Amino acid sequence: MASQPIPMDPKTIVDLVIKRRWIVLIPFFLAMIIGIVLSVKLPRIYEASTLILIQPQKVPQNYVQSIVTSDPGERISTLSQQILSRTNLEKIIDEFKLYRGPKFENLYVEDKINSLRRNITVSVSKDRRRESDAFTISYQGDNPERVMRITNTLSSFFIDENLRLREAQAVGTSDFLDDELSIMKKRLEEVEMQLKGYRESYMGELPEQLDSNLRILDRLQEHMGENQQRLSDAKIRLSTLQNEAAALREQPAKVIIGGNNQAEYTDLNQLNAQLENLLTRYTDRHPDVLRLKARIADLQKQSQDQAATDAAANDGGSADQGASASLSLEMRTQHIEISHEIRRLETDIADTKGKITLYQKRIENTPKREQELLSLKRDYENILATHNSLLARKLEAEIAVNMERKQKGEQFRVLDTARLPEKPVKPDMKKLFVLIVGAGLAVGAGIIFLLEYLDNTLKRPEEIESDLKLPVLCMVPQILSRKTRILRNVEHVCCAFFVLVSLALFAGFTALYMKGVDQTLNVLKNWVS
Repeated sequence: MASQPIPMDPKTIVDLVIKRRWIVLIPFFLAMIIGIVLSVKLPRIYEASTLILIQPQKVPQNYVQSIVTSDPGERISTLSQQILSRTNLEKIIDEFKLYRGPKFENLYVEDKINSLRRNITVSVSKDRRRESDAFTISYQGDNPERVMRITNTLSSFFIDENLRLREAQAVGTSDFLDDELSIMKKRLEEVEMQLKGYRESYMGELPEQLDSNLRILDRLQEHMGENQQRLSDAKIRLSTLQNEAAALREQPAKVIIGGNNQAEYTDLNQLNAQLENLLTRYTDRHPDVLRLKARIADLQKQSQDQAATDAAANDGGSADQGASASLSLEMRTQHIEISHEIRRLETDIADTKGKITLYQKRIENTPKREQELLSLKRDYENILATHNSLLARKLEAEIAVNMERKQKGEQFRVLDTARLPEKPVKPDMKKLFVLIVGAGLAVGAGIIFLLEYLDNTLKRPEEIESDLKLPVLCMVPQILSRKTRILRNVEHVCCAFFVLVSLALFAGFTALYMKGVDQTLNVLKNWVS
């Protein structure tokens, strides 16, 4: 006969539970015992945590710009890597004497460090207004007091390491800017020396000297024009003088009586010849020229005095001859002076032409020098701007370093210190309680459902009518003997006792879940004692 479907109405379910009560009670009883044993025997892991607030910079950003501009989350991640490094974890293990005892003798150092690293958790808190404004440091261990101390030590490590890292980053930035500033200063000095050398090398051809050169060139050209006009006039006067001298030489010569006068004329001619020779080599202010001119002047004066003395004794012919000699001497003197003036003007004109050529060359080279100077100035200005920018940043970096050293920048501040944990986080009593109670009830219900599903007997009148197609006229209750009734009563008493024991175990398991294992055990010890 095929099994009938199990009705799911409350009355039928209650009847099934009462009918198969032992199938429900025994799994529940065993589940409570297992739960209590697991709660007591499983290792208890405690957790302590501290909340650290990321306090913003105390000095306004408008006055002092912080050098450390990294994201707080990234900086916390970097600090976590440094704090959880092998060196720091070994210090913590040695300081708090972790992993000591016989069960840790065969444990390698790397395994100890990895185990400690797994027990440390750093989590960043985020909200809508700030990307990250706080973070939590948690540590798990089997000793509550030691867990609290290690957590507080880790928070101190984070705060100290953050201060050291920010100061080191600020000092490193300042040192880097200082090195770059020194390099840029050397380059600036080199460009300044190049600019100075260029100006010294091409002095007179610089752009700012163009107006001065043009004015000087105008004055030189004007001066040369004046000298050329004077030279032309001097040459005309020299030509006129030469013509007069030629006309004088064409007149018949007259004999002068008197040996002394003849000797004086001869000496005067020789002195004039010497003077003309000296003027070809020296200027008018040369001592020899001056001395010779003075001697010629004395001889001329003596000749004039002698001519005046002989004027009374000599006739008219002798007077004409003296006048002619005096005129010849004056013409020679004028010829020498004009010749000297011509040579001086020619020398001055040649010198002026050289200066004009020099200044014309300077003016022609000015555009080229201007282009080269612009290139040098452009390099100088770029390097100077970079130098000034580095200098300003260096000063800002020094102020930022002082701010970090005085702890006025962004800081980590402990908001909630780690406290002594009272309840273990492992095992999770809530999950264990729900799992054990649910498993105890689910096993019994599953067995009952399986037995009812496999049972193909007729249990209700409706099943008889549906299967046999016969109406049920009446139902006769089961007739129990005296022995059967006694056994049933005993079974009821045992079931009630078993229910009480199961409820007591359930109450104890609930107390372990609600109050904690340690507190519950302490209460039991105090109650027993």
